[in-house]
Formats: sequence, C-alpha cells, structure tokens
Amino acid sequence: MSRSIAGLLSLTLALALPNAALAADEIDGATLAKRWCATCHVVASDQQRQAGEAPPFSAIATTPGLDAGKLALFLLLPHPKMPDMNLSRAEAAYLAAYIKTQAK
Repeated sequence: MSRSIAGLLSLTLALALPNAALAADEIDGATLAKRWCATCHVVASDQQRQAGEAPPFSAIATTPGLDAGKLALFLLLPHPKMPDMNLSRAEAAYLAAYIKTQAK
C-alpha cells in the first residue's frame, strides 16, 4: 500500500514540475515583455496603448502555425523594425511562452 502511494505521489510530482516550470517561464517572459516590448506592442490586457504600429501580443499569439518554438527562434534573429535585444535562448523561450498566453 505504501509503495503505491509513493508511486502515485512521484507520478503527481513528475507531472506537476513541467507545469510549474512553464509558469515560471511565463512570469519571466512577462517581465521581459514589459521591459523590452511594451513601448511598441500591447503586451498585456491591462496595457492602455502602444507607441508604435506593432501588433499586440494577443494577435501574435493567435497567428496560425506559430508555436512557442518558432516564436522564440524569431525573437533570436535580428529584424529591421525591432531593436536587437540580445536575448539569450532562455529569455527568448520565456518571452515566447508569455506571448502564447496572450491568445484570446
């Protein structure tokens, strides 16, 4: 009986850890978005307005075929209309994870 309980607890913990890590990534991504992106993009539903003509994160998040991996890669490549933020791979992944949460 105690083995089955221990096994069940281990399984529950193993399934919960990736979700906890994803939540932390999204929180870090939100911090990055507010620091680097909010000048040109609407990065959250409580943001009043954007300064530029860049699409809101809610629109980017619902782009067909654009998953978090593709979005992170896009963020790592230089783009003429975007400043070079020198994001690390982890930061690009955090920001992409956050952007995907903005889908409406």
